Amino acid sequence: MGMAQFQLNEQAVAGNTSCFSEQNLNRLLEAMKERVFSNDTHLFWEGDEADKLYYLKSGRVKITKSTDEGKELILYMYRSGDLIGHVDPFNQSRHGFTAEVLEQSVVGVVEQKDLELLICQYADFSIDFMKWMGIHHRLTQTKFRDLMLYGKPGALCSTLIRLGNTYGEKTDKGILINKKITHTDLSNMIGATRESVNRMLSDLRKKEAIDYDNGLIVIQDLQQLREICHCEMCPNEICRI
Repeated sequence: MGMAQFQLNEQAVAGNTSCFSEQNLNRLLEAMKERVFSNDTHLFWEGDEADKLYYLKSGRVKITKSTDEGKELILYMYRSGDLIGHVDPFNQSRHGFTAEVLEQSVVGVVEQKDLELLICQYADFSIDFMKWMGIHHRLTQTKFRDLMLYGKPGALCSTLIRLGNTYGEKTDKGILINKKITHTDLSNMIGATRESVNRMLSDLRKKEAIDYDNGLIVIQDLQQLREICHCEMCPNEICRI
């Protein structure tokens, strides 16, 4: 299970664009057109033409995939500093997932033609963009590994660690995941039923691996979660939700 060492640091705050130099990030920002999206709207839908990238300046966005049975699988949870969208700028393609806005968000929209121009004009920008693509692919690979190798308990534990890396705060009780995550959210993140997630969380609580504080999950025994999901100590930019 591709889990990284738990790190409470400022790296996660930088988002997935930390691989861009300051100069290249500014070039990207200058190419954007700013838009405001309200809660419960969408950046794009599954099947829409993938001709833009979206830079999340503030707010939260979740990426979902729908099954033929109508079940929703949450693939990513993006926040401020993240670049969102299809990673193949030179081909005409369509989105294979949906981007739903969870709270009012300020978003910079980059047209494909403007991205292509930056890549052609600046060699260092193209290298940074390739680094971003690499991070995106590794994140996807580790998440699929989470779902496939060690069963639902392993996938749940890896998801809890990812949530801790993304939203964790140190407290006297342990690592507080300072974001309201419902059991339904967790079930959609690992492709399980809500009832099975309830049982697994109850077992983890009995083993004193986790607890609750005003409805928020607290990781009490990080090492126990690592053992269940066979943690591989991936870098912090990969071990995120």
